[in-house]
Amino acid sequence: MKLDILVFGSHPDDAELGAGATIAKEISNGKKVGIVDLTRGELGTRGTPELRDKEARKAADILGLSARINLEFADGFFVNDKEHQLQVIEVIRKYRPDIVLCNAVEDRHIDHAKGSKLVSDACFLSGLLKIDTKWVGDDEWQDPWRPKKVYHYIQWKNLEPDFVVDVSDFIDKKMEAINAYASQFYDPNSKEPDTPISSKNFTDSVRYRARDLGRLIGVEYAEGFTVERFIGVKHLDDLI
Repeated sequence: MKLDILVFGSHPDDAELGAGATIAKEISNGKKVGIVDLTRGELGTRGTPELRDKEARKAADILGLSARINLEFADGFFVNDKEHQLQVIEVIRKYRPDIVLCNAVEDRHIDHAKGSKLVSDACFLSGLLKIDTKWVGDDEWQDPWRPKKVYHYIQWKNLEPDFVVDVSDFIDKKMEAINAYASQFYDPNSKEPDTPISSKNFTDSVRYRARDLGRLIGVEYAEGFTVERFIGVKHLDDLI
């Protein structure tokens, strides 16, 4: 299956938090979008990997994803080496996305920057003819494939975006997908330990950050991304 956009996250819920509204908007425009979770988030303070699996499936249904898989890398301990790069390359070649979205280039959680660099490197390597890969259960060698664009969503840190996407009509869908991860976020009745993302302030911040980015471009809500190379436009009025 070819996808238009493939979104990578180091943990289940990364993609929804960083780009959930953009994902929903692109799907509404007829694009086929998938998410690849690198780990099951098994080191998370709250919940269990099995519960996170269930929550990720619920979020996928809310967003209307065409595919969602988990590579089951070691949470907290995966590295950007040949073994992990090859597994990411296999996924890229399987889904052949034109656009890849991935973790923030710099962030509080060490897995975010690691995942960002791992996916970025794999996107380049995936286009090289002399790297041989096969998808699990498939006897045929995969063809090389390099995404046309790699963008990084913004997470905990307030990085300055290189561009922002108007998501005014999709912020509620984003919040619904985030709330599918009930074990991770604010619940006044939870007996689980508090974490940096379990407070009401954090959940509220997702919406007010999007509102502030929207304010800066004259819309209600927006999501920000950073790029690896210059963005080109054909005409000055391509920008809103």
